[in-house]
Amino acid sequence: MYLKQFGLPEQRKPADQGWTGAEIRSCCRLAALLNESLVEAARHVVPVSMTAVEQVQSLRRWATGRCLDAGRGGLYQPESPATAARKVSRPSSN
Repeated sequence: MYLKQFGLPEQRKPADQGWTGAEIRSCCRLAALLNESLVEAARHVVPVSMTAVEQVQSLRRWATGRCLDAGRGGLYQPESPATAARKVSRPSSN
């Protein structure tokens, strides 16, 4: 969606694990503005999952058993280390 919005050609996508949609959009915007590849533009993006680790962990603890899990359905439960290590294959949207 953002490749099309910013007129970017299909290209290799950067590792975006833990990125928000806003960060993916920002990467695409930077690639277009700086005339760089997505991988190069990604070097200028620091995801909130890294800059606000403590706040994200606190929100996850608070959400446990209280909020719906958008990715798996049902009530949110933290991932076990075994579940977190699994690689989930989804179509890339960036």
